[in-house]
Amino acid sequence: MSRVRIAVLTIGLFGILAACGEEPAGDTAERVRAIKPYFVSASAGSAIRRYSGTIAPSDTSPLSFAVSGTVKSVTVKQGERVTKGQVLAALDPKRFKLDVQAAQSQLASAQATYDDKKNNVGRQRKLFSKGWVSKAALDQAKASFEAAEGELNLARSRLGNAERDLANTRLTAPFNGVVANRSVEPFQEVSTGKALFQINSEGALEVELSVPDSIVSRLSIGAPVTVNVSTVPGCGCAGRITEIGTASGTANTVAAKAALLESRPGLLPGMAAEVSMALAGNGAARGFLVPLTAIAPGDDAAPGYLFKFDDEAKVVRRVPVRGGDSVTDNFVEVVDGVGAGDIIAAAGVSFLRDGQRVKLLGE
Repeated sequence: MSRVRIAVLTIGLFGILAACGEEPAGDTAERVRAIKPYFVSASAGSAIRRYSGTIAPSDTSPLSFAVSGTVKSVTVKQGERVTKGQVLAALDPKRFKLDVQAAQSQLASAQATYDDKKNNVGRQRKLFSKGWVSKAALDQAKASFEAAEGELNLARSRLGNAERDLANTRLTAPFNGVVANRSVEPFQEVSTGKALFQINSEGALEVELSVPDSIVSRLSIGAPVTVNVSTVPGCGCAGRITEIGTASGTANTVAAKAALLESRPGLLPGMAAEVSMALAGNGAARGFLVPLTAIAPGDDAAPGYLFKFDDEAKVVRRVPVRGGDSVTDNFVEVVDGVGAGDIIAAAGVSFLRDGQRVKLLGE
């Protein structure tokens, strides 16, 4: 076979393969590109540190009965969502109802005695004013009246306690949340104060972590952090430091907490997390640190560009940025065009364009 014929066949074969790779005309479907996100939080005048922590509910409450007795019913299961005021369990109320009835009878008797002694002291005052009875008789009537008044107040208190105990036979949820733990069954005898349920608030989460005591002076309440959970796609979640301990504990560490400002489906208490935080530096911060790989080459209009994720529209916006003087550990200072809480594409920016539909890696 001649070389010319081989060349023609080769060109034809390439043409067929190219045709097979072309998208059909009129097919406007756009592939949604997944981008690796970077959550902007660190100012350029700070050092980035990462610490391990544990996701925890912002509000958790162990629940127990305020009275002892026999459990009549348990109405929720572990893992079930509950609303504020919902009954979780109830004790057999028979004994407590009898106590209320007895206290009501005592109150009625004390009320009758009080009324009688009150009328009597009134009569004794009138008779004393006319000289028919002695001062000693009036004083005796007053003493009897005061004693009856004391017994009446005591009976009222006993009834109030009995009614409170009856109301405490129903254990209710203090807030909307999830039953994290249940350790009670029907017909079980329970004692006062024994924890039977643990309710975690739903939605509001925080991270509990320990930080070296040497850096505590460089932290501040309200400082932004980024919380990453490897098992939950898209978290990188923004957060704020809410608590900083005042005492150094094991291994010269101080307890701290950071509240999550957002949540992701699948984010649960007990999960391991990595918290990235910016430690205050000596110089005044002018901009924010972003990865060098997030910077797209500039042109005559701007020195460089970033692709900022628009969560509502699910697209990236190409924004011009101006660099500062700081370059540390493959991070560069950006003075304009980006702020704390922004989500930017951390890599692959050469394949992106303004307004392109994207999703966060892992979603």
